[in-house]
Amino acid sequence: MNVLNEFSKIKEVALRSPLASFIDDEKLSNEWAPLRFHSKPDLKQAIVEYDYFRDLLDDDEISIIDLPSSNKLTIDSIYTRDSILISNEGLILCNMGRSSRTPEAEENYKTLASKGYKIAGQIRAPGTLEGGDFIWIDDSHAAVGLGPRTNAEGIRQLKEILGTSVELHVVVLPDPIHPDDVLHLMSIISPLDEDLALIYKPFIPKSFLTWLDNLGIKFVEVSQKEYPLMGCNVLATSPRSIIMLEDLPEVQSSLERAGCKIRTYKGMEVSRKGEGGPTCLTRPLLRTK
Repeated sequence: MNVLNEFSKIKEVALRSPLASFIDDEKLSNEWAPLRFHSKPDLKQAIVEYDYFRDLLDDDEISIIDLPSSNKLTIDSIYTRDSILISNEGLILCNMGRSSRTPEAEENYKTLASKGYKIAGQIRAPGTLEGGDFIWIDDSHAAVGLGPRTNAEGIRQLKEILGTSVELHVVVLPDPIHPDDVLHLMSIISPLDEDLALIYKPFIPKSFLTWLDNLGIKFVEVSQKEYPLMGCNVLATSPRSIIMLEDLPEVQSSLERAGCKIRTYKGMEVSRKGEGGPTCLTRPLLRTK
């Protein structure tokens, strides 16, 4: 059975490459500014960065499902975390808070259905929910961010799908600087192990800190200096085995002191320009003890 958390050993993951999402220079030129990328990604360099990132997953013997291109999708579709959640009963298809991303869940599920994955439920309008706003702590505890991309109706539907056996803690997120920007829950917390999480404390409500503390979770904190560089967005491929962006020396040192093994990738084109770190680039589908 799938282990529901964000740190156990990843066995299978869904990815979409730059070739299948960015497609070509024309598509990047048309979409990067409206979708509020910081600047236009360089496709050739994005492919180099992505291939290196993918090799890190291969090194961990993770089975990779490559999601195909589609003329219904934007360049945001490289961030595969957001369209689908996992549960013990199957996948939960999201209704994205950014309307241009609405087709992603159905398009991605076409491929996953062919691999035998079933649907446990689907968030429907007017509810919105994005995968970056949701984390599993363990099989019976989860957290969801209430903010610009995930609304109260989406959370209500999610609670119904998850059922009463899951305690779902709602985290009220701070407003982004621009209404079209994204600040997901996973922008401010990344679980690393059953008793450890990386956090950006200034953006986390005290009630959420208390809830996590009561579950026995300790914290490594990201500094104000490195938070804007996506310092809080790291991917655990197994307990305390971390993939993160390079050029974050304070975060890296803090994680190493906490007993974490660190591997880094460049990510300027595939991550920093679009504000999508290693968690955003991956949709873990199966984790095991």
